[in-house]
Amino acid sequence: MNVLFDTNVVLDVLLDRKPFSESATILFSWAEDGIITGILGTTTLTTISYLATKVVGKIQTEEILEKLLSIFTIASINRSVLEAAIKSSFSDFEDAVLFQAACHSNAQAIVTRDLAGFKKSTISVYSPEELVKMIQALKA
Repeated sequence: MNVLFDTNVVLDVLLDRKPFSESATILFSWAEDGIITGILGTTTLTTISYLATKVVGKIQTEEILEKLLSIFTIASINRSVLEAAIKSSFSDFEDAVLFQAACHSNAQAIVTRDLAGFKKSTISVYSPEELVKMIQALKA
């Protein structure tokens, strides 16, 4: 299953934001093990770089980004993605961009804690907890 991870889910893991990090960490490990194909939008990486550099510095941020690049495939955010996001009916541009990136990268699901932000999605949207339960049920 190809799953685009919203930035908030990635930050939950990186910042160990309890209780949200528990399910998100399981999804990360499944992406690392190839059980799912994890996808990140390029804007997620730039946001994480900006935030992490302020907190942990450049060297540790580079290590974080390298680890993310080793786990996830990257959904390009190019002109066609941005134009589609502008024309979409999403109220939040960042969510629209990630949705369009998911569409262009053949994602089958989006995992986010901002379910309301993706209510216009034509791709299935799950909270981390919901996606963990669904995949566990499929594996059983």
